Amino acid sequence: MASATLEVRALNSLGLPKPPAQTRVVVAMSGGVDSSVVAAELKAEGYDVIGVTLQLYDHGAALAKKGACCAGRDIHDARRVAEAMGFPHYVLDYESRFRDAVIEEFAESYLAGATPVPCIRCNERVKFRDLLETARELEADCMATGHYIRRLEGPAGPELHMAADPSRDQSYFLFSTTREQLEFLRFPLGGLKSKDETRALARKHGLVVADKPDSQDICFVPNGNYAAVIEKLRPGAAEPGEIVHVDGRVLGEHRGVIHYTVGQRRGLGIGGLEEPLYVVRLDVDARRVIVGPRALLATRTVPVEGVNWLGDGPFTARSEWPLSVRVRSTRPPVEAIVRPLSETRAEVELLTPEEGVAPGQACVFYETGGSRVFGGGWITRH
Repeated sequence: MASATLEVRALNSLGLPKPPAQTRVVVAMSGGVDSSVVAAELKAEGYDVIGVTLQLYDHGAALAKKGACCAGRDIHDARRVAEAMGFPHYVLDYESRFRDAVIEEFAESYLAGATPVPCIRCNERVKFRDLLETARELEADCMATGHYIRRLEGPAGPELHMAADPSRDQSYFLFSTTREQLEFLRFPLGGLKSKDETRALARKHGLVVADKPDSQDICFVPNGNYAAVIEKLRPGAAEPGEIVHVDGRVLGEHRGVIHYTVGQRRGLGIGGLEEPLYVVRLDVDARRVIVGPRALLATRTVPVEGVNWLGDGPFTARSEWPLSVRVRSTRPPVEAIVRPLSETRAEVELLTPEEGVAPGQACVFYETGGSRVFGGGWITRH
């Protein structure tokens, strides 16, 4: 009796069981060096590459602003890379989606005294939801981006891990990536050790963007002036009010709560006092900026909602998870105890208090002493 033989198909470099030429990859191209290198490398490996760039906003002067990730110049650069490498490139008009899903919430969050992170919402609601769906409609096998983060296969499926280069790691901005999205996404740059490697690859392919500087600002916020954008979106939003010490003393007047964030010290306009003062709270309803000594910024308990859990079992399977958390993108993870209150809410106890923990920021969960990202949630008020 002949024994049945099972055909074992080798996986390509993207972990899919078919030759590169038969593997269609949609590459999200911002016009910067990172996503351009991803597209060029995959094309050179023989993949069926389709480049897609999103037209997300038209903000007057911002449209021609260098260093903004979604400006008209960047669309032009993405198109030039696609032409040089010989793959199709499409520009999709997502302005209304971006305005509804990202910009409007950004404005409302600031007006409510929070400190939002619109880049996370853009990844979550536009790039990894709407664009990913478009990639499926284009019959792609996966979608690749230029983000610095790693997708590794684990015993329970794909896992999210920090980038090999800690200085480039973008895991804070991608914590809300779901398991279903992770099945379809690929991050080819996550294993590179430095940005120099990325630029070297760009030069190898002769890309016009090889020496293009990285974008620094939020794409729809020219010159980092958040308040100006809010005032344009919500005329009359910057109403003046009092700057009040935590002990009740009125110390001065401010130009509008939207000009201040928790932890801010500079630009308060209340000099001449013996102790340095920081913004410790924003009372939006009373239009008050509450200031106090630095010690009041230290927070040990952080309430979190909108949790996206990327652990192997249910989030509520344990009463507490010993993890590390990051409460701002610029800070390293610190040890904490994460206590689930429901599938989407948690209380996070920081073993060492952190300063300037602000509502609207993300609290991202990490494996203590390791690289795995366990998801995270949004910091709310106590």
